[in-house]
Amino acid sequence: MLGYQIIPVTHYQQNCSLIWCQETGKAAFVDPGGEPEKLLLALEQSGATLEKILLTHGHMDHVGAARVIAERCGVPILGPHKADQFWLDNLPQQAQMMGFEPVGEVQSDQWLNDGDTISLGNCTLVVLHCPGHTPGHIVLVDKQARLAFVGDVLFKGSVGRTDFPQGNHAHLVDSIVTKLWPLGGDIQFVPGHGPMSDFAQERANNPFVADKNFG
Repeated sequence: MLGYQIIPVTHYQQNCSLIWCQETGKAAFVDPGGEPEKLLLALEQSGATLEKILLTHGHMDHVGAARVIAERCGVPILGPHKADQFWLDNLPQQAQMMGFEPVGEVQSDQWLNDGDTISLGNCTLVVLHCPGHTPGHIVLVDKQARLAFVGDVLFKGSVGRTDFPQGNHAHLVDSIVTKLWPLGGDIQFVPGHGPMSDFAQERANNPFVADKNFG
């Protein structure tokens, strides 16, 4: 079964998730957005062994510590979808715009596509390409644990912004309704910012994507 710890980082309070297979202790970071020392301390305290870094999309507050951790631990960076390469290429400008310290470039060792699977010990994460917030945004789902890591696609009571370059609100809503909702209302999700929720609550109450909007 998949274990997880949510670690908010930076002044954006972005949710970085440390996830691990409880049987094998093999671990990954999802969206290490900054404060690498804080994240590495959490990893050490967990006793797990880092195998990889997973990125849902290319925004600075989700990738800022990826290269430092990858180099320090000798692990690959997987994701997001290749359509977000332009965001990774523009990290210096993003850092300046968002008030972050300058970081070196982040290169993905493996782009991820819809339907790909990622193994972590005995756990399996399914990749869903969910464009809208960014064109290359992905969501990671552990169907056995009924848990999803959705980045900035969906939040408790809200959805991701689409006013960034190549953002598209219609694509975002379509991603949520056609890719996420069919997984089941019992799926809990860790958003890129703020508290967890589950798909049933959002289908009932989220003003942007509730079922009543599509009656």
